[in-house]
Amino acid sequence: MRLLLKVLALAVLAWAAAAAIVFALDHGGRPVPAGAIVVLSGSRTRLPVGVRLLHEGYAPLLVVSTGGGGRLEQQLCGTPSPHVRCFAAHPFSTRGEAEEIGRLARQLHLTRIDVVTSQFHVFRAHMLIRRCYHGELRMVGAPQEWWKLPWYAVTETVKLVYQVTFVRTC
Repeated sequence: MRLLLKVLALAVLAWAAAAAIVFALDHGGRPVPAGAIVVLSGSRTRLPVGVRLLHEGYAPLLVVSTGGGGRLEQQLCGTPSPHVRCFAAHPFSTRGEAEEIGRLARQLHLTRIDVVTSQFHVFRAHMLIRRCYHGELRMVGAPQEWWKLPWYAVTETVKLVYQVTFVRTC
């Protein structure tokens, strides 16, 4: 029984170390001039980063995955603009967003994009988008609440295992 507990404790520690490396460390990059800045739905900290990058001139187009329902999203997506394009992913998931990013990139001839998502989400989102988009891809991590990181580590681990094991295509 003691050996089993030691093995279990070691497995939990190994997972915690791996989760810290994959979800807590900065895997995002600095934005580069691109055809579009794409903001994934989710945390409300993502869209302000995308808007800031648009205003700083990193791209002429801001593409917003809707679903967060915040005031800024409603303001941007409710008013037609040549600099903002909004979409609702089907299915409403990172994989659905990746599929839509691939379609939009082909339609708009985008060869370089900056994608904004939460820092904990960069690793998995990059993997999924890379499956559907084959141009130059730069991931930009938005800030996150540090106290939610244990929950994000658990949920992202489950989603990552699912994506690596069962769903390996765009």
